[in-house]
Order: sequence, then C-alpha cells, then structure tokens
Amino acid sequence: MALYAVVDPRTGETIKEYPTITDAELQDALARAHAAHAEWIQTTTVAQRAEMVRRVGELHDQQSQRLGEIIVREMGKPISEAVGEVAFCKDIYDFYADNAERLMADEPIELLGGEGSAVVRRSSYGVLLGIMPWNYPYYQVARFAAPNLVIGNTILLKHAPQCPESSAAMAEIFHEAGVPEGAYINIYATNDQIKDVIADPRVRGVSLTGSERAGAAVAETAGRHLKKVVLELGGSDPFIVLGSDDLDATVAAAAEARLGNAGQACNAGKRFIVLDELYDDFLAKFTAAMTAAKPGDPSSPETTIGPLSSALATERLSDQVRRALNQGARLITGGEHDGNFFAPTVLTDIPEGAEARYEEFFGPVAQVYRVASEEEAVALANDTPYGLGSYVMTDDQEQALRVADKLDTGMVFINAVGAEGAELPFGGVKRSGFGRELGRFGADEFVNKKMIRIGG
Repeated sequence: MALYAVVDPRTGETIKEYPTITDAELQDALARAHAAHAEWIQTTTVAQRAEMVRRVGELHDQQSQRLGEIIVREMGKPISEAVGEVAFCKDIYDFYADNAERLMADEPIELLGGEGSAVVRRSSYGVLLGIMPWNYPYYQVARFAAPNLVIGNTILLKHAPQCPESSAAMAEIFHEAGVPEGAYINIYATNDQIKDVIADPRVRGVSLTGSERAGAAVAETAGRHLKKVVLELGGSDPFIVLGSDDLDATVAAAAEARLGNAGQACNAGKRFIVLDELYDDFLAKFTAAMTAAKPGDPSSPETTIGPLSSALATERLSDQVRRALNQGARLITGGEHDGNFFAPTVLTDIPEGAEARYEEFFGPVAQVYRVASEEEAVALANDTPYGLGSYVMTDDQEQALRVADKLDTGMVFINAVGAEGAELPFGGVKRSGFGRELGRFGADEFVNKKMIRIGG
C-alpha cells in the first residue's frame, strides 16, 4: 500500500492511495515557496493577507459538511465532531484576520537613556515547514497556517500519511481564497525527505504536532541546522477533583474530557485524581458514564464515539492496557475492542512504578487515582514526563488558583472542559514540547522581532 492513503478505520478498506512526492518535485516546491515569499511580502500588506485568511475561514464554513465527511473516512471522527472541528477552524481564521494589524504593529520601546526612539518591528521569517498529525486534521493546520500566512511566511505542509484527502482539500481552499500557490504547498513527503527539507537553507522554521519520538527526531535535525522549532507533543493531563457542589456535573465533565475524539487528543483528561472523600462516589458515577458511552458508526449524527484511527492505534492501546493489568492495575470496565471500536475503559489501583503511570494512553482509557490531600493531588499530577494541560475541579476558588500555580503544565482549566479558544495560547512544557500556538503568542513564534533604534 502507498504511504499516503485513505484507509477507513471502520472497515480497514483502502479507499484511495496518493503518490509520494518525488525528490525533483520536492525541490520544485521548495523553490516555489522561497520565490513566493520574496514576492508576497513585497506585493501584499498585512491587511490584504488578513482578508485572504478570513476568506479561508469562510470557505471552511461553506464546505463544512464535505470537509467533515472526509475526515470521517480518514480517521473515524464522528461527523458531529468533524463538523464542529471545521467550525473551530473558522474561529481561528477569523481571530487572526480580525487582529492581524494589531498583532503585527510596531512596538515602541521606552529608552533608558539617550535621545531619539526605538521600536520592535515584526516581519516574516520566510519558508516554514508544518508537520501535522491525524487526530485533528483541519484544526492543527489552522492554528499553524493562520498566523503565519498573516505574517507573510510561506508554508510547506506535510500532513499525516492517513490524511491525504483532507490536506488536498485544504490546499484547494487556501488557493481559492487567494493565497498564492507558492505560498501554501501541500507535500506528500517521506520522513527521509522531510529531513532534507529541514536541512535546506531556504526553510527557516519547523512546527510539529505529534509524538515525542517524532518531535525528538525533528528537533535533532533542526538543531543541527540552527532552525527555529515549535513542538506540541503528547500529554497525560491530570483531571483533579478536590470538591464539587454538583458531582454529577463534574462526572459529566470528566467523561467529556476523556471521550472527546474517542480519547485521541493530546490535552484530553487522562489521569483522574480524586480526593478520598469524593472517590467512591466519583468512581461509581464515572464508571457508569464511561460504560454507557458506546462506540458507533462515525457517519451517523447520533454517534458520539467513533473507532480509533487505525489498526495500529488499536494495537498500541490494547498493548498498553494489557501491560497495565499485568503490572497490577485493576480493570473496572472496558478493555476490549471490536475491530478498531475500543470500549471506554477505566483502570484503577495502578501501582507506583507501573509504566502506565508515565505513558500517554491515546484512546478512551481513563486512569483513576485516590489521594488524601490537595498536596498529594498536586504531587501526583506533576509526577509525569508530560506537561501539556490540566483540569482542576473545586468549589473553592482560592484553592483552584493555588493548585493552578503549583501545576507544572502549560495550561490549566478550572471548572471547565472544552474551553479552548482561538484567543487562548496552546502549548506545554517538559516532554509535551515548547512554543505556543493560538492567540497573540501563536503569532509571535515565527516572526522576526527586528529592533530599530532611531537617533535624536
């Protein structure tokens, strides 16, 4: 089978294969992106590029059903979530279109001495390489492409091998919106070819969302060639329950945090850390909520959980659950799968030292822990190689902020699930990567902050 192919995770059927780019075609793409940058920044203003980005969002909105159906085929996302993902993309494109000139405006610097003035003037880097994952095929591209096109950077976009149809559809949308063909180029490249792209002096930066292994490989190559990198990698986000006026609502939020996108989200709640006095009730209600959630046909509007994205994803998750049980964890519900449809699963009593405590479970598998105090909850939450997001559920506002300050993560959501926004920075620390996307910080990664000092 070809490297790039649409394989329906419901059936395993290969729907369509796409040819990998040749080395000559890749060199042509690099040349076109480099030439497009030199021309584009001279012939367009920030406002004009902002309007192109706004049009990209409008086209996403107009084609949301078609785009949603594509990723149902590619990675099994339920159609309701798929269309919702497209809607979020429009929010992102609108945010950068609305705020482009403000984000790119000169920033005056107050001088400590001497006459005259100084400013920081933001300008484009050049050609950027985006390496995208399969779990949010449109959203991941939007948060990378929107700010960088506004800035004036040009983009080579390498999507996940199982998302060739959605990546082609996006390229068509960008070009229909007026983005020059050389300013956004979709490439079906191999990993070896991508190493050469990163090394190429015409490429100025790389943004990757994906696994730790992929992030380490990309960062290593980029580091050798002195390229700026943004990495958004895995997560094993803690969902800390310290108090609740409405435990049913807290449990519903917990289930949502674990089951969205069939649990295949880097910033999903994965480790549920519950204060002793709430633990028994929480576990009983949470188990019932997880058990009641039944995977189904992702093309149906009624389905809330689709299949895992591939047979490989199912195999990996099954192996993780098996190893967790072999190392002493207790299975409360789930653990089985029918093809790539994986039953929502709850594990408890995971002993210290077990591998499961330090791995990311990319699927509908929840770990539930009992703790005796706030301090123990924070210590357990931070006892992970990851540091992407976190959730704190409590009816004590002072406690919530106190705990938020102690969590070694890039994001904290207090009494809220699904509260991400185009204006809110997204990213992590530790092995979850570095750099930020979305909001004003997402427009400040691949930009030259040029200091201009003017004498009196």
